Amino acid sequence: MELHEQVNLVKTKEDLARFVEALRADLISNVDDWENPDLERFLDAMSAWIRSMDNAYKNMGKSVPVRPDWSVFADILLAAKIYE
Repeated sequence: MELHEQVNLVKTKEDLARFVEALRADLISNVDDWENPDLERFLDAMSAWIRSMDNAYKNMGKSVPVRPDWSVFADILLAAKIYE
C-alpha cells in the first residue's frame, strides 16, 4: 500500500506508529523520491507545512482541523517528505 493511501488509515497512536515505520521504510527504499531526506530539511519542511496547512486542507477539499488528532500528525509527516 502506498504512503498516500496509508495516511488515510491513521486513527490511533498505534496506526501512527505503523505509519512512521512505513515512512522510514519508504525513505530507505526510495530516498530519491524524498525532497527532504535528511532531518534538517525534513524538520524545516514540516514547520513550513504546519504554517500553511490550513490552505493545504482547503485545497484538498478537507475541513481545517480545529483539534488536531493522530491523522493530522500523519498528514504533517507525509507532507514533510516532499514539501518545499
